[in-house]
Amino acid sequence: MVIKNWRRALLPAAVLALVAAAPGAPAAASAPAAEYERIVNGDFSAGSDPWWTGANTSGSVTGGEYCVAVTGGTANGYDALSGQNGVPYEAGQSYTLSFDARATVEQPISAVAGEAVAPYRQIARTDVTVTPVKQTFTFTFESTLDFPTAGNGQFAFWFGGQSFDNTVCVDNVSVVGGVLPPPGLEPAPPLRVNQVGYVPGVPKQASFATDSTTPLPWTLRDSAGTSVATGQTVPKGHDAASDENVHTIDFSSYDREGSGYTLTVGDVVSHPFDISATAMSDLRYDSLAFFYHQRSGTPIEAQYVGEEYARPAGHVNVAPNRGDDDVPCRADLNCGYTLDVRGGWYDAGDHGKYVVNGGISAWQLQNSYERAALIGDEAAMGDGTLAIPEQSNGVPDVLDEARWEVEFLLSMQVPDGQPLAGMAHHKIHDEQWTGLPTLPHEDAQPRRLSAPSTAATLNLAAVAAQASRLWAPYDAEFSARTLAVAKKAYAAAKANPSRLADPNDGTGGGAYSDSTVTDEFYWAAAELFATTGEYRADVTGSALYGGKSFNVHGFDWAATGALGDVTLLLVPRDLPADAVRAALLSTADAHLANMAGMGHPAPYRTADGGYEWGSNGLVANNGVVLGLAHDLTGAAKYRDGAFAAMDYLLGRNPVDHSYVAGWGDQPVRNVHHRHWANQLDPSLPTAPAGALSGGPNSALQDPIAARLLPGCAPQRCWVDHIEAYSLNEVTVNWNSALAWLSNWVAEHSVPSAVPSGCKVAYTASTWQTGMTAQLTMTNTGTSAWDAWRLEFAFSGGERIQHGWSATWTQTDRAVRAENVAWNTRVAPGASVTLGFNASKTGTHTPPAAFKVNGQVCTNA
Repeated sequence: MVIKNWRRALLPAAVLALVAAAPGAPAAASAPAAEYERIVNGDFSAGSDPWWTGANTSGSVTGGEYCVAVTGGTANGYDALSGQNGVPYEAGQSYTLSFDARATVEQPISAVAGEAVAPYRQIARTDVTVTPVKQTFTFTFESTLDFPTAGNGQFAFWFGGQSFDNTVCVDNVSVVGGVLPPPGLEPAPPLRVNQVGYVPGVPKQASFATDSTTPLPWTLRDSAGTSVATGQTVPKGHDAASDENVHTIDFSSYDREGSGYTLTVGDVVSHPFDISATAMSDLRYDSLAFFYHQRSGTPIEAQYVGEEYARPAGHVNVAPNRGDDDVPCRADLNCGYTLDVRGGWYDAGDHGKYVVNGGISAWQLQNSYERAALIGDEAAMGDGTLAIPEQSNGVPDVLDEARWEVEFLLSMQVPDGQPLAGMAHHKIHDEQWTGLPTLPHEDAQPRRLSAPSTAATLNLAAVAAQASRLWAPYDAEFSARTLAVAKKAYAAAKANPSRLADPNDGTGGGAYSDSTVTDEFYWAAAELFATTGEYRADVTGSALYGGKSFNVHGFDWAATGALGDVTLLLVPRDLPADAVRAALLSTADAHLANMAGMGHPAPYRTADGGYEWGSNGLVANNGVVLGLAHDLTGAAKYRDGAFAAMDYLLGRNPVDHSYVAGWGDQPVRNVHHRHWANQLDPSLPTAPAGALSGGPNSALQDPIAARLLPGCAPQRCWVDHIEAYSLNEVTVNWNSALAWLSNWVAEHSVPSAVPSGCKVAYTASTWQTGMTAQLTMTNTGTSAWDAWRLEFAFSGGERIQHGWSATWTQTDRAVRAENVAWNTRVAPGASVTLGFNASKTGTHTPPAAFKVNGQVCTNA
């Protein structure tokens, strides 16, 4: 998470006539100023952000003042300056500037209002002399330029033109005036839809913000403008998350596939969208492509990403890089060794690589594949599905991509023979915050390792253990190596259970501190147990055992207990998972209950109703919970909830944007990123398709957000601005959540007109502790099945012991049977009979529904 940026400095096109009064003189006559403050953090109580320094200057907050060290020997005032961008000015309006200033050595300085980009026009400049005694200066000026939306306005101090080095300190900087309040988002268009598309057989809903308290007529039109469905909106009343009166539009009954549909209410027309089983199918691949873009230590090649996004390898010791092949610890740590930590993914918009964020991200990619291999569509995640250099190597591409990060995580382990051997360093990044924009291969900063931490070590143990079982069929050596590292890391963490990351280690990279590691211990033990069958007591002895980590807030890098629970559900071995299952379903039900009352439904809730940094990542992770709940039960309500989460991310939200770059009619473009920085440098690209914005954050934890969005409703606290890092950052762990959910949604998208229908007859004979069941599937359609997959869910404690005429798998209560070689093809009108023996507890109830190849079948 990046909190320091360097902005382009204001340079003078010409020196304009002064309109400010001299110190102590009466202010020039002008219209009274409105009481709107245009400077952010002018008292420096929040540190130095968003104040930047240019060449020949460096600034820091000392004793409550902003003190700038100025290098002497410059010719012009603007050769050494400091200021802030995005300051809004309105042409013809009056402003009052005031500030306190002092200097170690007496010198003249200039205070300049003007334009931040070429041609760098000035609005006003005033020259004063500062001395070792603090003085207060006040001036009034009228703006001749118009930057009401805070785009290119700037305020700067010029300190240059002196022969000697000096330090100038300023405080209480204020520019008050204008008639417009600080600019936030204009009210978004009131009709909000999933801007990409809706899937047949799944609820199709939109939101409409209106003052009306009574239903309103709506119309669904096709691409030719023809009305194909009509209805009435359903008033929901005041929606706290958007602070709007919202109606719901439900057009679920219309399932004809096509593109260019629009909804209308009165004269309001929605963004266009598709109705198609493949509307979101490729999103899983775009969301996974994000990780190749973020690779460190390798060139990003045009054949995989296109010329616009290709770049040389970063941090490989090619000037000006220092490289990641021989990285020392921070100077204050003096660990006495260096590590080769090339590779891995850049975490976010900066050039840092963080074990705790990379851990959950690699785990989620691997888990997405593991789930697909066990109960989903493994082929969709297989070899040749991603545009990466490793395609066609015989290994599923998503595992290849995850391995790029896993290899980096392994390299962060403290070597044998050193103090804390087996532990993992928490992170590696630049010594100071990298400028924005800066491409990785242009980064000249020294790289440093932070101290080992228990949380990082347990991330390494968990992900390495998970990788070991998944890579066993493909690379036995790597599988053995990762398991050995996992065991060593887990033992090291148990020997050092409370080495917490320093919350103040936030210079050059995010601190990622975490005061509780009980969840990481549980997660790592669960992964080791699932892989080896050992560590059972560590799992069952944890205070988190039994699903206690599931909650409506959601899981993330700092709350990882639920990851262990998901693994125990998918790979249970002989450990009872009923309590975990019940906790997951209870949480999923709570999400649905919460969403039912929302105007723009999203599976996310905090105690105070606010939205936080990375809320979209939590929405996606809670969508994962809903998807898993459907996997376990087959219940349509959970499937519908997971799709609704995707609707929110793709445009059904009160800012009327798709939060996924490249997807939708109005997608996010200007994410906070150092090389997808088109907003700052037109020669650089915008965010690539599939990148997920962090989303609304009602805490407004950056100066741009604070300036643009004061008083915003929680779901409206977002703006598509590269410097609004607390709202519009991207990170690997948010994109891993999107990738998991996108794959699940694609897998559960079914065409509206399946050429082959199906019918299933089910009979069972039971006794006290067991049962035998027989199923007959019939192809009632007109096309042959070239392969088949039968899916259903038990309602009780049945566990399949033996099956015939199919390959049987069971995860919790979800059952899947796939064809074997001799019954692969089923002609129209033909049937296949199969069955199983199972143990049971209690009364057996026949499954409520059956699917063949994703299609709901008729019960015979």
